Amino acid sequence: MTKDKAAPDSALMLDELYEVIAARRNADPESSYTAKLFAKGETKIAQKLGEEAVETVIAALKEDRQALAAESADLLYHLLVLWAEKGVTPDEVWAKLRERKGTSGLAEKEARSTE
Repeated sequence: MTKDKAAPDSALMLDELYEVIAARRNADPESSYTAKLFAKGETKIAQKLGEEAVETVIAALKEDRQALAAESADLLYHLLVLWAEKGVTPDEVWAKLRERKGTSGLAEKEARSTE
């Protein structure tokens, strides 16, 4: 990855996946897992994200690299579904990350706690 690229390939992949997810919002829930999640609403989507986060942590603690990669992919997918459900775009998230670039994590966290 070079510094002068607008977005790394991985971010572009997430952007593309987000577009697919958003396009499936109104698909038939009987033929699309993504549409089924949207049909169940934000509570179910958030619950699935939480489950995937726990599974990702478990895979990491087991030190199973393959399982960690697979669970991480599931976690990112469900995060993107939640973003789409709530109207948050990847560009908004990338902008927040750019704002934080070069800022100490501790300083950034302290600034959020005083807001």
